[in-house]
Amino acid sequence: MIYALTIVLALETLALIGAGYFAVKFGLTILKAQDSIEECLDLLDKRYESISKVLQIPLFYDSPEIKKVHEDIKASRDAILYVANVISRVEEEEEAKDDR
Repeated sequence: MIYALTIVLALETLALIGAGYFAVKFGLTILKAQDSIEECLDLLDKRYESISKVLQIPLFYDSPEIKKVHEDIKASRDAILYVANVISRVEEEEEAKDDR
């Protein structure tokens, strides 16, 4: 009877060590992903500012191609803002859940 309990205790200890290892491993992975997302948001913010400055310059040429490029740049700026907002909204929701 004591041998059976010892074996069960040893198996539970091994399972606990394995679970702890994977918890730490996944936790570090999540922290790395969060750092990467924050770096991406900083980069998107810089690009958004740069594109906004370029778009403030008035056009002096009425070529349809130039107007098309200008509109594409505006769409790209809006897409950058949308992506940054979606990513930051997800982070805010996760932080709100953690605070509860």
